[in-house]
Amino acid sequence: MSDSAFPLLAPYIKSATTKSLWLADENFLDANLPPNDAVICITNRIDLHEHLQKQGWKAFFSDYDLSIIEDNSLERVIYRVSKEKLVAHHLINEAYRCLKVGGELILAGGKNEGIKTYFTKAKALFGMGENSKNAKDTWLAKLIKTNQHSDDALDDKDYHQLRTGCIDDRFEYQSKPGIFGWDKVDKGSAYLIEHLDSFLMTLPEPPKNALDLGCGYGYLSLNLTHLDIPVTATDNNAAAIIACERNFARYPINAKVIAANCAQGIKDKFDLIVCNPPFHAGFSIDGDLTDRFLKAAHDHLNEQGIACFVTNMHIPLERKALKYFHQAECIMSNGNFKLIRLTHKM
Repeated sequence: MSDSAFPLLAPYIKSATTKSLWLADENFLDANLPPNDAVICITNRIDLHEHLQKQGWKAFFSDYDLSIIEDNSLERVIYRVSKEKLVAHHLINEAYRCLKVGGELILAGGKNEGIKTYFTKAKALFGMGENSKNAKDTWLAKLIKTNQHSDDALDDKDYHQLRTGCIDDRFEYQSKPGIFGWDKVDKGSAYLIEHLDSFLMTLPEPPKNALDLGCGYGYLSLNLTHLDIPVTATDNNAAAIIACERNFARYPINAKVIAANCAQGIKDKFDLIVCNPPFHAGFSIDGDLTDRFLKAAHDHLNEQGIACFVTNMHIPLERKALKYFHQAECIMSNGNFKLIRLTHKM
């Protein structure tokens, strides 16, 4: 994958000489920059946090909680806009709070990603700005904070507040912006749960534990409660971890949540793995994501266990899965999604 927006920001990260902040999310991709002591990085992705720390950056993992940064204390904030509008609104507002008068927010993104709208809204908040078009309809914008107070904050829908994202016949799911599909029940996940018994009928005995790989706000995990087994849920997104923990606390489920990238660092193996894998990284489709989730399932599945995947019809998961499993069988499809059963044994 390549990203035409992030390289526009790299010179501003490298050249910072006074107290600066780099906001990194999934659009960071595979960029490698030498650490700059003048810059701290905050990311909501545990994999990016670990990657940056290994490189020597002063990096923090959170759901974009910028409370560690004082008001009016920064000279520069660098941000490649996020895929979700409310995340971008939240971070533009926080950049304004953290910057000194005269400080600058450097934004980059594609025309089809809303960069021009973000620039227009941010300019009203900051008071001064300029933008320029680069290759491939990618834009770089520079905003200058000209006042201590503005009434033009962007609407972030109270970003940090957990709220009822959706409800079904069994649960009320607490969720928030910053989680993929945060305000709905994903149709693919619902399809998996609807036909979970079709997966389980091949097991020689009921599963003794389960792993929810890429748990989001915890929909799949909560809908395993009738199995009465311990569940481990994991995600690399800080907002997902927060929401999943809240949902587990509200219902009688024997479960724990672990922040991890594709279950890295989780030592246990499981009789049952459920997964609705993503195939987007930021604004890009990432074919390698499917392989990473398949490898994680392989590494964490007991010899006699099953992994239950749901994916879009166009994802060649069965073919990819045979690199890691002895058997990859589509047990059901509905024209939009397919259910794939993965096992180590034929």
